[in-house]
Amino acid sequence: MLSTLGSLAPAVDIVLEEFSNLGSNRIDLETSFRLACHIDELLKDDTICGCVVTHGTDTLEESAFLANLVISSSKPVVFTGAQRGADQPDADGPRNLADAIAVAASADAADLGTLVVFAGKVLSAIDATKVHTSRLAAYDSSGLGPLGEVDHGAVLITSRPSGYPAIKAQHIETRVDLITLAMGADERLYEAAVASGSRGIVLETFGRGNATPEVVAAVTRATQKGLVTIVTSRCPQGRVLPLYGDGGGRDLEEAGAIFAGRLKGPKARILLCLALANMPEQEIAALFAQFGR
Repeated sequence: MLSTLGSLAPAVDIVLEEFSNLGSNRIDLETSFRLACHIDELLKDDTICGCVVTHGTDTLEESAFLANLVISSSKPVVFTGAQRGADQPDADGPRNLADAIAVAASADAADLGTLVVFAGKVLSAIDATKVHTSRLAAYDSSGLGPLGEVDHGAVLITSRPSGYPAIKAQHIETRVDLITLAMGADERLYEAAVASGSRGIVLETFGRGNATPEVVAAVTRATQKGLVTIVTSRCPQGRVLPLYGDGGGRDLEEAGAIFAGRLKGPKARILLCLALANMPEQEIAALFAQFGR
């Protein structure tokens, strides 16, 4: 892999380690959690100044966000990948890898949390999202923009996100489901998740955080049984707020659902998976208030 960099290779010492060799469509929560814990342990070595993770693009944003939650070190952790195969003449992997190494070795990238570096952009893992299936500039931070860029090897950090706490995680809960609402949505999918043993459900709702009366009724019943429901929006940008009745967000809040602010469905699920396994349920709402602002 490093041999493909050629003249792009930054002038830093690199230790190569293979953690796993799976297509990212096959990476599950437990594997991603073990990866984050492994990175956290590696960064305790004073001779290591940062870490780069090469990861398939299907679930890269989820693994990067999970790492952001688990890793306690202030050293840069950078996820990157490629849209084109290494055997293609215009492969984007070498440039992305070189840029990621430059960021991980940069003192300016410390205390930024986990990052995603792709097509020259430096993105916070909290907001980095795959926005296109095939273009080289596959990742963006919808609504908030990048933290900086890499320009011919120079790392330029132009903004710094607010601090977010790491979660002292020993385990991860895998029985959390993500359900996207569509026109005419009723309670069937939600109740099927409850009946199958789900510990928590993330709802990607309409607009500001609205559902239907049928879904609200199902959330009420599930809350009474101790199941946690998180509300996000299926819109690519913006925050959820409990504003409307008649099946809307205000009714979901009264039914016991927790609103995830600006976090989108896949990342809200990651946060809930860690929260359910590592903290009392009564503290989950406050946790989402911090990460969803």
